[in-house]
Amino acid sequence: MSGPSSYAAAGVDIDAGDRAVELMKSRIRRATRPEVVGGLGGFAGLFRLGTHYRDPLLASSSDGVGTKLAIAQAIDKHDTVGIDLVGMVVDDLVVCGAEPLFLQDYIACGQVVPERIAEIVGGIAVGCELAGCALVGGETAEHPGLMPADHYDIAGTGVGVVEADELLGPERVQDGDVVIAMASSGLHSNGFSLVRHVLLSGARMRLEAHVDELGGPLGEALLVPTRIYSKDCLALIAETDVHGFSHVTGGGLAANLARVLPEHLSATLDRSTWQPEPVFGLVQDRGKVEQAEMERTFNMGVGMVALVAPGDVDRALAVLTARHVPAWVAGTVGPGDGSVTLHGTHQA
Repeated sequence: MSGPSSYAAAGVDIDAGDRAVELMKSRIRRATRPEVVGGLGGFAGLFRLGTHYRDPLLASSSDGVGTKLAIAQAIDKHDTVGIDLVGMVVDDLVVCGAEPLFLQDYIACGQVVPERIAEIVGGIAVGCELAGCALVGGETAEHPGLMPADHYDIAGTGVGVVEADELLGPERVQDGDVVIAMASSGLHSNGFSLVRHVLLSGARMRLEAHVDELGGPLGEALLVPTRIYSKDCLALIAETDVHGFSHVTGGGLAANLARVLPEHLSATLDRSTWQPEPVFGLVQDRGKVEQAEMERTFNMGVGMVALVAPGDVDRALAVLTARHVPAWVAGTVGPGDGSVTLHGTHQA
């Protein structure tokens, strides 16, 4: 070994990390709330809960973006995956009726490229703005030798609050409730291992190639960010009689809806009430994927569902329409065994 050793020589560039923080500061400052105490640079994020709650419960959720990141890394586009991260976290929080308060992120990478890290965190900040929560801190870790230089993974943890007597869950769902579906923006952040297996490995499609069905380059279409529903769900809680929500992620619509049903009730959904986005048909056709496999892997066009009292259906649809969320009646809840059944075929 010639010359003195250093952290930079070992593959960790502290100066690059400092530059990344400087680049992201302005974006993070926009993702805040009045309850945030202090600014950037502390060892912990501080948040004042306040005393106006009667019996507050804190809710927490952690998630990542999964192998959708492989698409972002392949086409060198990193400004939207942070939105996916926030959506995956806060839309889990709101299922129990919790208002998302703040989020922290974690980025592990092979090499810190300040501009790339700033793009990722910028997307997280945008997601927090859309969700109405604050980005109170995070961590960027450089892992040379463990990850290739251009690779990274991201994760986030969010915290929300709900009054104990307003907590949503299976015990609130009732016989006769109506299932209102809210449209997804596409694949969201689930099933990308199958997507990549079918479209890239099997069909050998190029991410930069224009795909008529998708109206643009394949890579950009696959990176359409997850729709964030938290503010829309909170609006439904405030204005209608909502008994439950289900965030449709890995496992698909039926499995996730079943998680919020009591054992003595079941839900029946009609596929003919909606048409999934073209990306689902592309994956199914190119990979000859069976319908059952599609439905247990992807959201198939429904990213969130609300279970509402029959008398509030029109009002709920009006609230969502006013908030520019495509929504429709997809089914009903009735006596059963906690299962979910889909019938009919999707619109052509």
